[in-house]
Amino acid sequence: MRRWTGALFGQRARRRWLHLILGGALFMPYWMVGSLVVGAFLDTPGMFSGDLAGQFGAYAVGLPLAAVTALFPLARPMSVAAARALCGVPADGFADGPARGRDARARTAGWFTLHLGAGALVSGATLALPPFALSVLALPFSSALRRSELGRFWGLDRPWWLWAAIPAALLMLLALAAGAAAVGALLAREAPRLLGPGPADRLAAAERRAAEAEARNRLARELHDSVGHALSAVTLQAGAARRVLAAGDAADLEFVQEALTAIEETTRRTVGELDRALGLLRRGEETGEAMGVGPGLDNLDALARGAGPRVALTVTGALDSVPETVSREAYRIVQEGLTNAARHAGGAPVTVRLTARTEELEIVMENPLPERPPVARPDGGRGLLGVAERARLLGGTAEAGPADGVWRLAARIPR
Repeated sequence: MRRWTGALFGQRARRRWLHLILGGALFMPYWMVGSLVVGAFLDTPGMFSGDLAGQFGAYAVGLPLAAVTALFPLARPMSVAAARALCGVPADGFADGPARGRDARARTAGWFTLHLGAGALVSGATLALPPFALSVLALPFSSALRRSELGRFWGLDRPWWLWAAIPAALLMLLALAAGAAAVGALLAREAPRLLGPGPADRLAAAERRAAEAEARNRLARELHDSVGHALSAVTLQAGAARRVLAAGDAADLEFVQEALTAIEETTRRTVGELDRALGLLRRGEETGEAMGVGPGLDNLDALARGAGPRVALTVTGALDSVPETVSREAYRIVQEGLTNAARHAGGAPVTVRLTARTEELEIVMENPLPERPPVARPDGGRGLLGVAERARLLGGTAEAGPADGVWRLAARIPR
C-alpha cells in the first residue's frame, strides 16, 4: 500500500506532475495561435467557448508549431534543465548544450512536442477534474447542487444512487493522480533517449575532456618545473653554505653571502610563479593566454645565478628576437635541466649553451655523470617527460641521456 501511495503522491510523482503542468503552461501560446487558425478556417466559437471540436483542433494545430520551435538552439538546454530537475532521471543521462546535428535536433523536437502535448492534457485535466469531483462529492449534502444540472444528470430519481457520488468522486481524483503518474513515468523513461547525448555530443565531450586534461598537464608541468627547480636550487645552495660555515673559514663568508642571496632570489621568483599558478586554479582557467605569462629567456641569467656558482652559461645569437612562446618553453627546459643536475650530479659543474639561429633555437646542457647511478623515484619522475612534451608541442625535439662521458640534454625548437 505504501508503495502505491508513494508512486502516486510521493515527491518524485509530484515533481513529475509539476513538470507536466510546466509543459502545459508552455503550450498555451501555441494553443492560442491554433485557436485563431481553427476559428478562422472552421468558423468555430472563440477559444474560451468550451467547444470541444475547437479546443482539440487548436491542440492539433499547436503541436506542429511546438515541434518547429524546438529546432532552435535554446530548446534543448531549457528542456534538459527542466527534466534534470523534475523528472527524477540521473543527470548523466542528458546531453549538455544546444543540439548538434540533424538527429539531435529531431530528438529534441520529439521531446519538446511530447512534453508540451502531454503536459497540456494533464494540465487541462488538473484544472477541470478536481472542481468537478468536489461538486460530485458534495451532491448528497447540498440541496442546491441536487437541483442543479449536475444533480439531474446524476439521477435524483434514484436516491440510493446519489450516495454513489462519494466513491465516484474519490475515484476521479485517484484516476487523475494515476494518469499524471503514468504520463510522468513515460516522459522520464523517454528523456534519456530523446535528450541524451548523440555522436556529435560525445565527440564534443571527448574534445572538451582532452582540452581539460591538457590544461591540467600544462599546469602540472608549470608547477613541477618551477617549484621543483626552486627546491633543488635552494637545497644545493643551503648545503654549500652550511659546509662553508662548518669549515670556519672566514675568507669564504663572501661565498655564503652569495649563496644566501641566490636562495632569496630563487624563492622570491618561485613564490610569484606559484601564486600565478594557484590563481589559475582558483579561477578554473585553462591553457591559452592565461597560461602564457611565465618567465622567458630574459630571466635566464637570474636562473643560472640561482642554480649555483658552478653553472656556466653561454649564449650565441640574439635571444630577444626569439618568439615569446619559444622563449617561455626554452626557459622551462633549461630550468628542468638545472634541476636534474642539482638532484643527480651532486653540485658538479654544469654547462648551458643556447644558440639562437635563424630557423631554430638549440639548447645543450651537460654535466658529469655521477659515480653511482641516481636512485629511481617510485613515480619515475616527470621532468624529462615534461621537457619532451614542451619541445614536441612546438614542433621540436628533445633528447637526454649519457653521451661521451657526460649527461647531455639537447633540445631543438623551431622559431
